[in-house]
Amino acid sequence: MKAAILKEFGPAENFEIVDVPTPKPGFREVLVKVFATSVNPLDYQVRRGDYKNELTLPVITGHDVSGEIVEVGQGVENFKIGNQVYYTPEIFKGQGSYAQYHCAHESIIALKPRNLSHLEAATLPLAAGTAWEMLVTRAQLKINQSILIHGGAGGVGIPTIQIAKAMGAIVFTTARKVHHRFLLELGADHVIDYENENYIDAIQQLTGGKGVDVIIDTLGGNTLSDSGLILSQMGQVVTVVDIEKPQNLIHAWGKNATYHFVFTRQNRNKLDEITKLVETNKLKPVLNKVFSLSEMSKAHSLLENKTGDKNFYGKIGIEIDK
Repeated sequence: MKAAILKEFGPAENFEIVDVPTPKPGFREVLVKVFATSVNPLDYQVRRGDYKNELTLPVITGHDVSGEIVEVGQGVENFKIGNQVYYTPEIFKGQGSYAQYHCAHESIIALKPRNLSHLEAATLPLAAGTAWEMLVTRAQLKINQSILIHGGAGGVGIPTIQIAKAMGAIVFTTARKVHHRFLLELGADHVIDYENENYIDAIQQLTGGKGVDVIIDTLGGNTLSDSGLILSQMGQVVTVVDIEKPQNLIHAWGKNATYHFVFTRQNRNKLDEITKLVETNKLKPVLNKVFSLSEMSKAHSLLENKTGDKNFYGKIGIEIDK
């Protein structure tokens, strides 16, 4: 099979398209013909070496799969050949999704939403799965609660806004001005221009000084230390970002705040719930660019550096096989 492989960490140009052996499914595993994958911030972080201690080179990376089961291993109970499935491969364990075939344990895969193409479906497992874990599993968001989602136009921000609205929340988000109209159409109640506004002042004004019940951090920086300034009493902060430097959380202490640190886990249950949202049109993928497997370097450059499109937002799909 063909795969985009990394023989060394570094720039986007380090991907090589090579022929490698097709994997064989083990006990309770299925072999999936990968029709599409996508590119996430985690992908370029892995590529440039941020997690080099977790991986052994050469490596096939990638964290989204949408495809068709072509072989089942012994003990598989819930799937059969011909099923259209989607999922996130186990992170830092085994082969990733940048290849024509992938083996996965049946416990982490789910049937693909019937109303999506494989390219559309491939944009959801990691991003929407992360959003689900932040909102449902950790924050346990409730109807009419207020939530601030940093980076609303990003790959994780977009499904987080939609899922939060489906749960009945009042959604605030930050984004560049050029993306405001899109995010309002997506369902956000208030969009703050972080380039020209102080989001802390804006939240205080919009909430009458009460603050928000939940803050979702997809950006990092000083978000954790500043969150205490705009949290309501008993508020929660959920982050998917590595903490690069110590942060002072004194403002959160006075709010009796709870902090959640999320490293996304893979399981079928949350994918099945995401499928329900998709099939009832409460969650829609935002696929704005498609590349082939051989164009992986271009795809990474676009997402990481906005090369060729400084206003890019949404997700990038990679078409492996039609």
